[in-house]
Amino acid sequence: MSVTPPPASGPIGVAVVGAGYWGPNLVRNFQATPAFRLRRLCDLDVERAQRVLGGYSTVQVSAELDEVLADPEVHAVAIATPAGTHLPVAMAALEAGKHVLVEKPLAATYEEGRRLVEEADKRGLTLMCDHTYCYTPAVLRIRELLHSGELGELHFLDSVRINLGLVQRDIDVVWDLAPHDLSILDFVLPPGVSVTEVAAHGADGIGAGRACVAYLTLRLNTGAIAHIHVNWLSPVKIRTSIFGGSKRTLVWDDLNPSQRLAIYDRGVDVAAPEELGDEQRRDILVSYRSGDMVAPALTEREALRTMVEEYARAITTGTPALTDGRSGLRVLEILQAASRSLAEGGKMIKLDEGRMA
Repeated sequence: MSVTPPPASGPIGVAVVGAGYWGPNLVRNFQATPAFRLRRLCDLDVERAQRVLGGYSTVQVSAELDEVLADPEVHAVAIATPAGTHLPVAMAALEAGKHVLVEKPLAATYEEGRRLVEEADKRGLTLMCDHTYCYTPAVLRIRELLHSGELGELHFLDSVRINLGLVQRDIDVVWDLAPHDLSILDFVLPPGVSVTEVAAHGADGIGAGRACVAYLTLRLNTGAIAHIHVNWLSPVKIRTSIFGGSKRTLVWDDLNPSQRLAIYDRGVDVAAPEELGDEQRRDILVSYRSGDMVAPALTEREALRTMVEEYARAITTGTPALTDGRSGLRVLEILQAASRSLAEGGKMIKLDEGRMA
């Protein structure tokens, strides 16, 4: 089937598939974004979908995906259904010539995600991952600081995402929480810097039948290291990341709205060996730098609104979204390697450098 072209001018017709936990947030933001016109909401539970829209909406509700995809006024879809359904739903939309936005993760497996990326490429369609955290003002600033070199070369990342619950029935804590941190890492790394291997250790202290606490260690091609802690069992909620650079160190506290970012001009400097005399070489001088802390001002803006606007930009320009299908593939590859490492007692698993991502 040919691509349903969006109008040359005017809003892009969009349908949201899934009216559960995340779907209502997508509905609200599509309705508030001038670049889109929400045409349809699709869910097996029609009454739930109608409650999401309210009593005065002109948006059509349907339980049939085929009916939604057959509508020529629908140029794009946003999928907010369980990960196990992403392949059939997204593939049907692509085959119907629709642009596709998919809630994280892109698919249930790397192979399924690869099929979606190839299909979108073949048809010239936008395939985008809803990695919402990447569109927060804080993460956009972190990306800018790393890409511009203001932090210097990244030496380490320590990230903690812990809270009490919710214990999922179908996936472990790695697949539930780590996609946030992995997508952020993929998003902020400068060009040419990538993850090469991953190890994961986990525990199930409550007999849930899956890891409820996990620690991921990732090695980068620059020699840098990243450590990610995810946990369903912590009575204290923490969402903090530390990006240690050769020039400055950045601390991101997502739960501190008054100061989400703090940049420290503090660190360790080592003199180059050729700059040292014989006696100094024996001591290999290390100096400690203790400068100022700066807290950049951030404009508070809903990340989902920025993400929806990026979806519109990608569709209208025909260029990849910042979090395109390939970024989703890179996250899936790390998740699968982490699962394998968990099963093999924490073994370091090398990523396949030859993959299309």
